[in-house]
Amino acid sequence: MQVQAPIEPEDEAHLYDRVAAHVADLIARGALRPGDRIPSVRRLSRQQGVSVATVLQAYMQLENRGLIEARPQSGHYVRARRGAALPEPRAARACTTATRVSVKSLVSKVYRACRDPHIVPFGAACPSPELLPTDKLNRILSAIARSAGGAGVSYDPPPGLPALRRQIARRSVEWGVALSPDDIVTTVGAMEALHLCLRAVARRGDTVALESPAYYGLLQLIESLGIKALEVPSHPRTGMDLDVLEEMLGRHRIKACLAIPNFNNPLGSAMPDEAKERLVAMLARREVPLIEDDIYGDVHFGDVRPRPAKAFDKKGLVMLCSSFTKTVAPGYRVGWTAPGRFLDEVEQLKFAQSVATATLPQMAIAEFLEIGGYDHHLRTLRRRLAAQIARMSEAIAEHFPPGTRVSRPAGGFVLWVELPSGTSALDVHERALEHGISVAPGPIFSAKHRFSNYIRVNCGYPFTELSEHAVRTLGRICAETAEG
Repeated sequence: MQVQAPIEPEDEAHLYDRVAAHVADLIARGALRPGDRIPSVRRLSRQQGVSVATVLQAYMQLENRGLIEARPQSGHYVRARRGAALPEPRAARACTTATRVSVKSLVSKVYRACRDPHIVPFGAACPSPELLPTDKLNRILSAIARSAGGAGVSYDPPPGLPALRRQIARRSVEWGVALSPDDIVTTVGAMEALHLCLRAVARRGDTVALESPAYYGLLQLIESLGIKALEVPSHPRTGMDLDVLEEMLGRHRIKACLAIPNFNNPLGSAMPDEAKERLVAMLARREVPLIEDDIYGDVHFGDVRPRPAKAFDKKGLVMLCSSFTKTVAPGYRVGWTAPGRFLDEVEQLKFAQSVATATLPQMAIAEFLEIGGYDHHLRTLRRRLAAQIARMSEAIAEHFPPGTRVSRPAGGFVLWVELPSGTSALDVHERALEHGISVAPGPIFSAKHRFSNYIRVNCGYPFTELSEHAVRTLGRICAETAEG
């Protein structure tokens, strides 16, 4: 097999991505088939005009993605795909009553495990530092810190850093939203953005509607504010059931709706544009605000970024929230919101709650966006996350017991796994920790502690031999728990 089209010289850190992408394309097009031997490291090095080390890095990436395998004393081969994909999880049944939320004790167990560096991190939804542009950001931050003078250590009161708000507004045009910098308030991550928006429109004792299953951070937030949750069942592919929501709007006094239309956590569902438009219109007729979490919108696996529901907002009732914590730097805690007609209330709450968002991280993110580093990084990140989702799905299909179902997300980096009936996700969680593996048990994704036989699995880390061993162990635990 001739592998041609020499690669132009460029930064060594990106060359192996280019080599890996080239070989992956040959596999995708069928030029290299399962079982075929791919060119040796030295041969590909000569053909592509790159170093042996670069090819080794590329092959390591392809191995982590599950596309090739190394055979001792023989070379590298295109990896045969394992069995057929598992069916998708079933949607939840509709709830008829609002519920006071109590998930914090369960959630704290998951987070305690995530702090242990010796635990295999299938529990928390976060990307591996290996996938993030850490070196680039460190250089940017260092340069800014040296040149910013007093601006870098001063308060940046609401609405936040103008340079960052301009960059977000510029990007919003591509989403079909066309925000102005003056529409945006920067926040300490997406969670503060969601917190501020919810406080602006709801009070203790009020009822809010949200997807089921729901991200447990939203449930914790609702619990902390003394608000009741009304769970709306969601389809694993298309998201919130709007027929059920419409019925609930007619029967309950709902103060707001919380949703993650683009790649819901934990389902990975992506609401179609026509459904987003219907959702926005349905709520607008009743003057009910939609608090939209679009934190995974940039992590799509298709060719085009999906539009947020905010693109269909005609009355300023959609409060769009997002951050750069899932794509660039979790520790920078840089988020933002475009809260529509509630802008003044959110700005005032922001100042009262945290005064300002840290200045230097905002400046670094703004610079990263302006020089085009973010778009370049996203292209690689999406490709690697899609491969990791596929590899983890394949491993679950091989090692988990019969009757398992798994989601098929088109973005993000988590899988929602339905275990065989009778399996206790809480027991699986506890037993997995004993083996040095964390998972997120299903009951923390429901105000009513539903989803007793579901778990969420993080795919934000490269798939390695350790991952394979952990999935095999987890599958055995699930089988034993189901039998018990």
